[in-house]
Amino acid sequence: MKTNLSIHDRSYLWRIAMLATSAFLATSAVAQTYTVTDLGTLGRNSLGSYSNGQCINASGQVAGESSASSTHTTDPAFLYSNGQLINIGTLGGEYGNGRGINTAGDIAGYSTLANGSYRAFLYTGGQMINLGTLGADYSVAYDLNDSGQVVGDSDTVSGEDHAFLYSNGQMTDLGTLGGDSSTAHSINNLGVIVGYSYNAAGNFLGFTYQNGTMTALGTLGGSWSIAYAINDQNQIAGQAYTRGNRAAHAFRLSNGQMVDLGTLGGSSSWGLAINNSGTVVGFATTRSNVYHAFISTNGGRMQDLNRLIPQGSGWVLGQANGINDAGQITGYGTIHGQTHAFLLTPH
Repeated sequence: MKTNLSIHDRSYLWRIAMLATSAFLATSAVAQTYTVTDLGTLGRNSLGSYSNGQCINASGQVAGESSASSTHTTDPAFLYSNGQLINIGTLGGEYGNGRGINTAGDIAGYSTLANGSYRAFLYTGGQMINLGTLGADYSVAYDLNDSGQVVGDSDTVSGEDHAFLYSNGQMTDLGTLGGDSSTAHSINNLGVIVGYSYNAAGNFLGFTYQNGTMTALGTLGGSWSIAYAINDQNQIAGQAYTRGNRAAHAFRLSNGQMVDLGTLGGSSSWGLAINNSGTVVGFATTRSNVYHAFISTNGGRMQDLNRLIPQGSGWVLGQANGINDAGQITGYGTIHGQTHAFLLTPH
């Protein structure tokens, strides 16, 4: 049976619908808040020791770098797992940095050798493996995927710095966009790689690399861009100059659209990581020209993560470097005057 509604009835139902919508929007507008875990340092939190959380996987494991003492005689890479900060060492030198971690807990990064040269490494099965170079004496790795494919950059025999893909024991030169150097920053589980490269005109542009082809990304109206991270939906986070090269802002690129994520009141921002929901984290300058960690959901304007942690915690969150699909975030900040890695957990 068809029921006819009077104007009065329709008006009443419309008001009810609007009230329900308003209530929903008010509830959904409540910002996510976080608990903060101090990951400490390998130097037993001694005065002058530091740590930096660079990346996080689905299990909440974090990799990064830390000083092993207040004198910084060694600053090795670390793995944070099950509440423990573990020294995973170096390749014989004084420094190591874990930059990417996959679902299995394998880590890609870079370390110095005993002679001080830098080498990309893959840490798997409790062993740190030297990945070699593209022919010269320098390589660094920034990320890996769940297939164990590693990306980074390395000097070539000709002295140029080129992006590489390390897969099945082979390091492959990915070339450039026509210039003399390139860097690969991230790889997703589909094997799509992002980074940046100089072109023939001398500008550097973010790129995607897929099926043997390097393709330049756009900008926010300026002359250059950098792609720092890609998720499994091929959404990309990075930084680009705005029109007239007036400022460099974080961006999220999704479905061919590059969205300016703004700043925290200052002039610059960096989009460093993106999860599979498209949430971007990084850091930005405030009105006081101080660096603060940020989060941006759904390509919206960024929020200062310092406003989303308990008041009086003592933390100043300076940089967010990684986010997983559960919304956990890692990076570094200051607590009681020291620089420590943090883990933010939504609640």
